[in-house]
Amino acid sequence: MILYDLSCPKDHRFESWFRNSEAVEKLIKAGQVPCPVCGSKKVQKAPMAPRIAKSTSKGKLSEPSSKNKDLAVAMEKATEAFTELRQAIEKNFDHVGKEFPEEARRIHYGESESRGIYGDATPNEAQELIDEGIEVYSIPNARRTDS
Repeated sequence: MILYDLSCPKDHRFESWFRNSEAVEKLIKAGQVPCPVCGSKKVQKAPMAPRIAKSTSKGKLSEPSSKNKDLAVAMEKATEAFTELRQAIEKNFDHVGKEFPEEARRIHYGESESRGIYGDATPNEAQELIDEGIEVYSIPNARRTDS
């Protein structure tokens, strides 16, 4: 597993684990690595300093611990799961953008057709919806980038 520093056109920087260098190139090219801040799929590898393992004896590098390998595998699985979830939401729910709080209220109070929606809400807006008894979920990377 390899940890890469990535960035989007808005200069948001984030890290992600990949199986190997071929996987990172393939997933970035396919738009499968969105920026967690703005959702942009136009990410690229950011310059990064090499991480050098401490040696256990002169000239010999230590092996990554099984704990780190397990974490890397878990991170890769989580990234894949969030990507699949985001894709399912985009396929099956209506994107309402910044109108999310208002549309969620209209649906809740029967003023608009009942359907699954997703969009943007501030933490305060989400809490107000919850306080009104409206079911809302915050899901990482669940925003469209083509609108």
